[in-house]
Amino acid sequence: MEKELIEIIWHGRGGQGAKTAATMTAEAALEEGKYSQGFPEYGPERMGAPVRGFTRISQKPIRLHSSIYNPDIVVVLDQTLFKITNVLEGSDENLILLVNTEKNPSQIRKELGMQGGKVFTVDATNISIEELKRPLPNTPMMGALIKASHVLSLEVVLEDIKDKFSKKFNEKITQANLRCIERAYKEVQGE
Repeated sequence: MEKELIEIIWHGRGGQGAKTAATMTAEAALEEGKYSQGFPEYGPERMGAPVRGFTRISQKPIRLHSSIYNPDIVVVLDQTLFKITNVLEGSDENLILLVNTEKNPSQIRKELGMQGGKVFTVDATNISIEELKRPLPNTPMMGALIKASHVLSLEVVLEDIKDKFSKKFNEKITQANLRCIERAYKEVQGE
């Protein structure tokens, strides 16, 4: 994307890592020399409850300190949220929509009645189950986001995640998360 300020909303359910993905994406942007913010929307976060995370990325200092109301990119970690929240709220015809689903982009476009913009899909849950042995779609969705939007470089994100994860997790978990990112980057489909 060529915009000066990119705003991303992450929709997920408690325990899927939407908040973590929002902040990790912002931290990776810092590593790339950009300005960024990554923060959650606080509410009754509990396992399975709808949650939102926000990421801003810019080439210039960010002076905004509010939620995001008109996203450039919407990342949906759980397509069942379509039934309870309008994931397209505040978006325009230039939106990039990225959904964790087995469906293809045209099926999602039709389901949401989306006219313009771009739709990308990837089966992040399946990738995470195969690589992490648990349904945690946030790191695969980061890989798909990089491919769909080009807001960050894959190499910088992989290096940043490797550095951060190796301080918290064993090598097996770190490598599995890196594979998740790389696979989603390669497997994401768009139209």
